[in-house]
Amino acid sequence: MNVNLEYYKIFYYVTKCGSFTAAAEELCISQPAVSQAIKLLENVLGSSLYIRTQKGVKLTPEGEVLFSYISRGYETIILGETKFKKMLDLENGEIRIGASDMTLQFYLLKFLEEFHMKHPKIKVTVTNGPTPETLEYLYEGKIDFGVVSVPFQAKPEVNIKEVQPIKDVFVGGMGFKDLRDKELDYKDLEQLPIICLEKNTSTRAYIDDYLKDNGVVLEPEFELATSDIIVQFTLRNFGIGSVVRNFAEKYIDSGELFELKFKKEIPNRNFCIITSDKNPISTAAKELLGMLI
Repeated sequence: MNVNLEYYKIFYYVTKCGSFTAAAEELCISQPAVSQAIKLLENVLGSSLYIRTQKGVKLTPEGEVLFSYISRGYETIILGETKFKKMLDLENGEIRIGASDMTLQFYLLKFLEEFHMKHPKIKVTVTNGPTPETLEYLYEGKIDFGVVSVPFQAKPEVNIKEVQPIKDVFVGGMGFKDLRDKELDYKDLEQLPIICLEKNTSTRAYIDDYLKDNGVVLEPEFELATSDIIVQFTLRNFGIGSVVRNFAEKYIDSGELFELKFKKEIPNRNFCIITSDKNPISTAAKELLGMLI
């Protein structure tokens, strides 16, 4: 059965309004156009839909059955349109982000706070994980975008935007204060107890690759899951900590930790925003990205 869906819309409004004239006014069309549409619908369906009364129209038994289904469908469409418009107006919606502890703490969090103040009804979900996991979430369409740190290898469809430089350092506690004012070679690290991140992180990969290029291979004393724990181990003199400077900054400023000096500095790297050409970006996500980039 091939029925013009516009006829069902007119049928819905005639029934809701109780007359052809009122429906015509609601739809901003002529009363004859409404009558013609209902007549065509009745012809296609093979049954009368209304009984005419002095006050307007009343549904036939067959019309009542049809309306019970049409009303649910049409009202669902209206609800969908309303939700859609609210998402465009940033009244609701959801943003899914992938981020590591480091990128969340030292870059993303301040923007999320500002965004939430402006758009409190938008739900923001942050999936926490190292850079390799965040890339996988992006490939699988589980996040709208990610905030990661280099180095990493990404598929061609991934767009990368550098947003903030970061600095990798080695720090020591008072148990190693004899190293405070010395200018060291990276080779000296091989003779020290080293505390660093586990191997499934971009930070560990960056340090290992850089030191390898300088002829140094570390055998860490401790390999830990988070940089915050590395700092705590370093404060207690378990060894020399390898961290992004942001994690140790307040302890360096207070004098509880010091930054080891080398003849050559470790080059800065960056936090990056990653998006995928294969994943559509919602209006809310575009708004937040506009703040980040």
